[in-house]
Order: sequence, then structure tokens, then C-alpha cells
Amino acid sequence: MSDMFALAMPWWEFILRAVVVYAVVLGMVRLSGKRALGQITPFDVLLIVLLGNAVQNALLGQDTSLAGGLLLAATLITINYAVGWLATRSRRVERLVEGEPVLVARDGRLLDSVLRRELITSSDFDAAMRQQGCRGIEDVELALLETNGHITIVPRRQDGQGPG
Repeated sequence: MSDMFALAMPWWEFILRAVVVYAVVLGMVRLSGKRALGQITPFDVLLIVLLGNAVQNALLGQDTSLAGGLLLAATLITINYAVGWLATRSRRVERLVEGEPVLVARDGRLLDSVLRRELITSSDFDAAMRQQGCRGIEDVELALLETNGHITIVPRRQDGQGPG
């Protein structure tokens, strides 16, 4: 029972490991693109589960104590809160963590190279158009891939004058 709370390494090493793993995984997620954040597929769920398992040893080392797990959980939650707090107060941090919207279509023309770079399939884009009341690409004035992975469509005005 006493082993349940006995740490296998110094407390500060748990915190250091959590900070490093959080920063590296956040960087990897940001590099993987916005689609991964906005449209969860079965493959994305699998990736999340496997990521959790892959970083477990990096976080815990040889420690299997309850205290070590709770310290890591508290550290990760605190880091996540701090990153969110900083992002709401600094445009630079917000851009670093969340990115910026990306133009994927303009004036009835789809930007195919941007869709490929952002890993958006044509069926994903077509679904976004249908959900927002556009029958075809010719009805789209602007389409943006938002920082949360959602595609926002600005339809052309019926009088042909564009948005406004």
C-alpha cells in the first residue's frame, strides 16, 4: 500500500516530462493540419488512443504510482489551462497554438492545392457546401478552413454583387 504513493523519480521530473511531451505533441498536432482537429474519423480516434499509449512511458518513466499519475494529470491540466489563458491574451500565442483560417475557395473556384495541403477531401468540401445551403462551387464567394477544422462557406449574393 505504501508503494501506491512512492514516486520512482523526483516530483520535478514528472512536471518536466509533462511539459516536454505536451509541447512536442502539440507541435505535432499543429503540423498535422486543421482537418485532424475538426473532423474526427475512426482513424483519428485510433491515432488519439495510440498517441496516449505512445507517450505514456515518456511521461511516467518507470513510475506506476498513484501519486505520479495524479501529479502528471494535474500538470497536464494546468499546462492546458495556461496555454488557453495565454492564447486569449496574446494574438501571437493564439496564432502559434491555433493557427489562422485558410482560404480554400474564392469566386466559385476551388483551390485544389490548398485542399490537398490541408488534407480536405472533395467529399468533405461538398458536405460543407450542402450543410451551408450551397448547391455547387459556383454558389461560393469564399470558403475558409477555420482554425477548428470547420469549413465556413460565404455564398454569393443572388444579385451577383458578392458578399456584403
